[in-house]
Amino acid sequence: MNVVANVYRGEQVESSHLGHIAVVDASGTLLYAFGDPHRMTYARSSMKPLQAIPVVETGAADHYGLEPADLSLCCASHSGEPRHRTRALSMLERAGQPEATLQCGTHVPRHEESYKELIRQGKPLTPVFSNCSGKHSGMIATATYMGEEVATYHLPEHPVQQRILDVVEDITGYPKEKINLGTDGCGVPVHQLPLANFAWAFAKLVRPEVIAKPERRQAVERITEAMTAHPEMVGGENRYCTDLMNAFAGRIVGKAGAESVYCLGDRKTGLGIAVKIEDGGPRAINPVVNEVLRQLGIGTDGPLEVLAQYTNPPITNMSNSVVGRIETPFLLTQTSVSLGV
Repeated sequence: MNVVANVYRGEQVESSHLGHIAVVDASGTLLYAFGDPHRMTYARSSMKPLQAIPVVETGAADHYGLEPADLSLCCASHSGEPRHRTRALSMLERAGQPEATLQCGTHVPRHEESYKELIRQGKPLTPVFSNCSGKHSGMIATATYMGEEVATYHLPEHPVQQRILDVVEDITGYPKEKINLGTDGCGVPVHQLPLANFAWAFAKLVRPEVIAKPERRQAVERITEAMTAHPEMVGGENRYCTDLMNAFAGRIVGKAGAESVYCLGDRKTGLGIAVKIEDGGPRAINPVVNEVLRQLGIGTDGPLEVLAQYTNPPITNMSNSVVGRIETPFLLTQTSVSLGV
């Protein structure tokens, strides 16, 4: 079995998580793997950096004066903190669109104080509280700038989503006719393809010189710079994405996805990494990512110590006493397989 994490209660294994890992370089060579690196996977929100590329490529970002922090928010699964909501609403305002244009739905934000304040004021949850409101604001800005129908920007056949599909094909190196489309939690298309191709995409994000189209290369550079300069917009307080990018001080570009997916690129080595926990449960993903980095020798000179809270998180009971732990027993296997085109 492809066990990537064991959950201990006392000294006994109570539960185990299976998983898959792919480590790929910018040329598309699979260098390390565990489990099935070619597992067909919906990367979910891990693909937000790719979904943001057309915001820059079309000229919408420059037309509406989007700042780096705005572009970072376009790549976010944010916590709904005031800074996130304010910036998303500002993006919509610059595009001349109301909050009601957002088709992402809503949910209780991770930022508890914002939700409590909403309750105290007797106000309802609105779409801007959605962790995906930044991504959707970028899509709306693009549709508005291009003179396209805005109300249907989230549908697969809309030009906004077709441009994104072209980007996904190009950056992942996987033919779009083979990409399976589903519907993400926020209502836009989500793309299913082999896990290793997502790793390749993140290798290209940190090695944009391998991207053939100059305008796409420049867009990628702006987006990755925005994410690493403003990681607080990608997640928020006590969020792994934010803490990871802060700990590595611009070296790592990382993004989580629902159902326990994580993708990241390392600017120093040029490696892209993609991880999928088979059962979709969130508790194993951050320890596994940290262990992948440790085995690759990435961050062992300090950053992983800063991220220690995520490495082997304790299992606590209702009295907050430590009763167990999570361990990551897997070993990456070295390989050399070309992903092709």
